[in-house]
Amino acid sequence: MNDDELRSLVEEQWTALEAEQTTGERRLRVAELTVVTESGPLAVAVDHDGHRHVLVPIHAHRKVRPGLNGPVLRLRKRPLEDAETYQTYADLACLRDDLSDLFTELCVDVLGAVAELPKDPVKALYLVLDRWKALFRTQGTPLGTEQLAGLFGELTVLHRLLEQDPSAHLLWRGPEGYRHDFSATTNAIEVKASTNSEGRRPRIHGLDQLEAPESGMLCLAWFRLHPTGVNGVGTAFTELVEQALRLCDDEAAFLELLAQAGYRLSDANCYHGVRFAIDEERWYRVDADFPGLTSGALVAAGVPVSVLDVEYTIDLSGQTPTPLAPGQVSRLIDSMIQESA
Repeated sequence: MNDDELRSLVEEQWTALEAEQTTGERRLRVAELTVVTESGPLAVAVDHDGHRHVLVPIHAHRKVRPGLNGPVLRLRKRPLEDAETYQTYADLACLRDDLSDLFTELCVDVLGAVAELPKDPVKALYLVLDRWKALFRTQGTPLGTEQLAGLFGELTVLHRLLEQDPSAHLLWRGPEGYRHDFSATTNAIEVKASTNSEGRRPRIHGLDQLEAPESGMLCLAWFRLHPTGVNGVGTAFTELVEQALRLCDDEAAFLELLAQAGYRLSDANCYHGVRFAIDEERWYRVDADFPGLTSGALVAAGVPVSVLDVEYTIDLSGQTPTPLAPGQVSRLIDSMIQESA
C-alpha cells in the first residue's frame, strides 16, 4: 500500500472506532490493520478519553524504550486480551487531539517502516520516532587513543551482551556516570583497557568503583589492545559501533549513550583509521582477595572516609588474582541478561 492508502486506512478505522460506544476507563477500542509482522498485525485504537493509538505487536519479553511519556506522545508496553487472544504491544498514543493530523502522518510512516522491517517492528517504530526528532549537537573534541581504547573495550563487552539480548544497551551505565560500566540487579562489570604492551595496571576512579552491588558480584574485564592502523588486523572502531547498531533494538538510545561517552556518529570520519586488535583479555572476580580500595573496606578497618576524588592504580601483572575461566565469563553474561529480562 502507498502512503495515501495507509492514510485512508488508519483514518477510516479511527473514525469508526470513535463512533463506537465508549469503553471502560482502562480499555481500548481496537481495529487490526493489514500491515502484518511476525508477531501479528498492527492495530489502531481509541481509548476512553478519545485519544488515538497505534499498536505495534511485540513478544511478551520485549522491552519498550522508556522516556517518551507526554505531554504529546506516550509510548509504553501494553498487553491486550480478549476472549480468544492475548497479545503484547508497543502502544504509541497521541495525547493532544488538536495534533491528530500530525499523528496520522507519524503513524503512516510507522506502518511503512514496519512493512519494510516486519521481523523487527519495534526497531522500525524507533527509527520513525527518531526521524521525527530534531537533534542537533555541536561537534566535540575528538577522543584520544587511550579514550578510544577504553570505549573499544566497553563496546566489546556490550557487543557480547547484545548478541544475547537486543535491549542489553540498557545495562550499559558507564556513560551516564554510574560507578560500574555495566550493571544489572545483582551483577556488574567494570571494563578496563590499555594499549601498553607491558604490565596490567588499570586505573581505578573512586572508592566505589570496585565495590560490588549489594548481595551481588562485580567482575573486572581487562583488555590489552594493540592499535593496528587502517589496513591492520583486528576490528575498526567504527565497525564495532556499526555492529552494535545492527544488534541493538533502540539505535537512538545507543547513540545517546555513545554521545555521552564522547563519540558521535557525525565524527566517524575522524576515526576512520582507528583499529584495535585484542592481544590479551582477562576477567577477574572482584572479591576480598582482589587488590583495591573501597569505602566499605576502609570503614570496616576503622578508617574514617573523608576524602573525595580518589584515583589509584592496581597491579594485575602477576599470577594472582586468578582470572575467570571462559565458561565462568559466559555464565556471568547469561546471568546479567536474565536479570534484565
